[in-house]
Amino acid sequence: MIEDSYLHKGMRRKLVEQVKGRGIKDQRILDAMMNIPRHAFIDSSFLKFAYQDQAFPISSGQTISQPYTVAFQTELLEVEVFHKVLEVGTGSGYQAAVLAELRARVFTIERIRQLYQDAQRIHRELGYQVRFFLGDGYQGLPSYAPFDRILITAAAPAIPEALKSQLVVGGILVAPVGRHDSQIMTKCVRTGENTYEITTHGNFSFVPMKEGLE
Repeated sequence: MIEDSYLHKGMRRKLVEQVKGRGIKDQRILDAMMNIPRHAFIDSSFLKFAYQDQAFPISSGQTISQPYTVAFQTELLEVEVFHKVLEVGTGSGYQAAVLAELRARVFTIERIRQLYQDAQRIHRELGYQVRFFLGDGYQGLPSYAPFDRILITAAAPAIPEALKSQLVVGGILVAPVGRHDSQIMTKCVRTGENTYEITTHGNFSFVPMKEGLE
């Protein structure tokens, strides 16, 4: 059983106020972050870092994203209730929990088996109904497509064509695009069968998106 004490909730409230202060306007996202015990997604010995607005290392050489970054990406995604959302890169499972709190139908794919298993366990304990897949995020989930929204949570050198093709017309894909230490947050709206509208939204830093399984 995951403990969620008054201390945890108090720390979380301060974090949410901090994220709001940085310009996040969608109250649904702020409420979602208030509801989620972020400390459940990192090692219990690092509790004091769970509610700081910063990324933090988790297992398998990956990170749990900075809360502001999670909120920023989610806001760009414009998720509505019952939207079918594909998350590429489950990682800790925290971002998938935010999407679940927004009452989306969440499909999440992870290439690292340990993360895939850990995130499922945490979600079961918290009661979220998210569908988990072990696979190569570059390929997406063609047998479950199309999706209303697609969120990539690792740095891609370019938006994979396979993922763009899995969007509905009118759908939105959000991804950090670029190499090395800095990427540009990119929003891709599918405007027609073969047309896309691309906008950019500032610099961020993510771990690289890789192919294959581990």
